[in-house]
Amino acid sequence: MPLYSRRGAVITPQFIRFAPMFLKPNLPNCAGAYAPQGGLSERQSRSKHETALPMIVTHGWPYSIIAMLKIIEPLTNPTAHGASASDAFHLVIPSLPGYGFSGKPATTGWGPDRIARAWAVLMKRLGYTRYVAQGGDWGAIITDVMATQGHPELLGIHTNMPGAIPPDVSEAIATRGEAPAGLSDEERQSFEKLKGFFATGAYYAYEMATRPQTLYGIADSPVGLASWLIDLGDGDAKPAAAISAAVLTPTKGQPKDRLTQDDVLDNITLYWLTNTGISSGRLYWENKLPFLDFKNVPIPVAVSIFPSELYQAPRSWTEKAYPKLIHYNKVAKGGHYAAWEQPKIFSEELRAGLRSLRA
Repeated sequence: MPLYSRRGAVITPQFIRFAPMFLKPNLPNCAGAYAPQGGLSERQSRSKHETALPMIVTHGWPYSIIAMLKIIEPLTNPTAHGASASDAFHLVIPSLPGYGFSGKPATTGWGPDRIARAWAVLMKRLGYTRYVAQGGDWGAIITDVMATQGHPELLGIHTNMPGAIPPDVSEAIATRGEAPAGLSDEERQSFEKLKGFFATGAYYAYEMATRPQTLYGIADSPVGLASWLIDLGDGDAKPAAAISAAVLTPTKGQPKDRLTQDDVLDNITLYWLTNTGISSGRLYWENKLPFLDFKNVPIPVAVSIFPSELYQAPRSWTEKAYPKLIHYNKVAKGGHYAAWEQPKIFSEELRAGLRSLRA
């Protein structure tokens, strides 16, 4: 794929695939638009099954709505994927402010709390009077916060990155202290993994949280942007091992749900064409919440644990963080980009985890 400065012409397979999104915002079965000047953009995919449960799905960084495309068909059309019509969802997949087809906020204040409130307004404007929410990465934090804001239409949530670190564990990690007394073997293993991540693996986040505008050096370089979005040096976390493998996996001849080169390039291309490599980082600067600590969520919660996520929250921690836990399951494979890496497993988890909220 040729990579030139934004000042030059770049015609690639990715550009050709993205051109309709710019020229024809109303895609089949979807409603989306490019919304500049702080506006929000969403893809809405309605199921043919009228009893489908509405769900708003929130992505994170350094990915986008591109990572959610593989779950649209299994969740909106479950009968074609071995599930029941009663498991169908209507999907709303918004781009975060400063990401993709959403505009770049012209004022400060667009942190997780405000985004969560904007999502509730969005669902009301779309006419949904009862719905569920799902998120990973930033989406997990925003979804947790949304669940604390008292929106009566929100029945429950699903997360694949639970905010479940107990206060004493969080303090020990922050101060680089010893593990709290009384941890089980599983809890101690999670503590050590988290301690290592925050000590050596989270500096990309610290950079964006303190000096996001300094990254302007990548705004005019697709190679620089690609490097920033892919190579964060965090092993099986960010980028997930699956992302590194996908870069080396040609798309031709692969199953549709396999993560390949084109998927990774599509994500980078979306950041490039919308010039959101820098604006997306502002969310780290706006955030005032701990990433993985308790958020005091009072409504029903379903949790799926993926083995290559940043950490694997023990059930003991998860039950304390989410008193109304309705589903907890450790799956066999997948990582931080769960919907992108393992769309089949991810879809099955959403169906099972949120099934009890359909009554």
